[in-house]
Amino acid sequence: MASSAAPVAVPAVQASQPEKLSGLALYSRFAFAGAVCCSVTHGAMTPIDVVKTRIQLDPVTYNRGLFGGIRQVIQSEGAGALLTGFGPTAAGYFLQGAFKFGGYEFFKQQAINQLGYENAANNRTAVYLASSAAAEFFADIALCPLEATRIRLVSEPTFANGLLGGFTKILKNEGIGAFYSGFGPILLKQVPYTMAKFVVYEKVVEGVYGVVDKNTLSDGGKTVVNLGSGLIAGFAAAIVSQPADTMLSKINKTKGLPGEGTITRLYKIGKELGLRGSFSGIGARLFLVGLITAGQFSIYGDIKRVLGATGAIDLAK
Repeated sequence: MASSAAPVAVPAVQASQPEKLSGLALYSRFAFAGAVCCSVTHGAMTPIDVVKTRIQLDPVTYNRGLFGGIRQVIQSEGAGALLTGFGPTAAGYFLQGAFKFGGYEFFKQQAINQLGYENAANNRTAVYLASSAAAEFFADIALCPLEATRIRLVSEPTFANGLLGGFTKILKNEGIGAFYSGFGPILLKQVPYTMAKFVVYEKVVEGVYGVVDKNTLSDGGKTVVNLGSGLIAGFAAAIVSQPADTMLSKINKTKGLPGEGTITRLYKIGKELGLRGSFSGIGARLFLVGLITAGQFSIYGDIKRVLGATGAIDLAK
């Protein structure tokens, strides 16, 4: 009689184990978490991005730094101007975040599948760099049209009323190619930015958890680690990608000359800017990107936990 009761406890223990997600169920959660974290953070920082873009495009007028630039915009155009481009920013980075974060987790897993866990772990920096670069390439295909619209709205306040009007006007007057005139610069900006962002974040987290046992931290403690690591990663990514960010703002401000290719335009812009001009607005962008990246990794981590998206392999183990 006693032995017949023993098997009853086994299903109860197994039923309490959390479901292990994989495939589409897992990566769709990564993509959703990435979409939300990027859309929320970039959308919230629209006023700072407006001022940063103005400094890059017109440094002679906007020469009083971030907070001085905010006052200038409000005085000349009203407080509402600080939200110029909010629509394309939120929509564009929702798409970009899905591809970026979801793609990063996907390509990292593919590298592990191809190399084997031990080889991938031993070469994890290369895996982080390659996975983030591949993810960002596809993310930029989705982002580029909306980023072009945002920059046009910010640089020309009277161009159109919001996302739909600006997008439609560019498509009608300049064709679909105008949306991708900045694809080269956006790759030059976003790919190094994302590579620096993910590899620095992974290395900082790795260093923290090399000292502190992750399993002993509360969810709040893990969020703090993500915030701090994201802030450092954001500073590094901003510095690496600043010259290309300035060129992207310039190339999307106006149409090119008839027959003028993107490479020619980039060369002319780079020559005009010089090294010093390429880093116009770096103070505002450090503040902007640092806050955005810290917010992204903290929100991303929290949403993953809520959704049970815990299937990603940690190469630092």
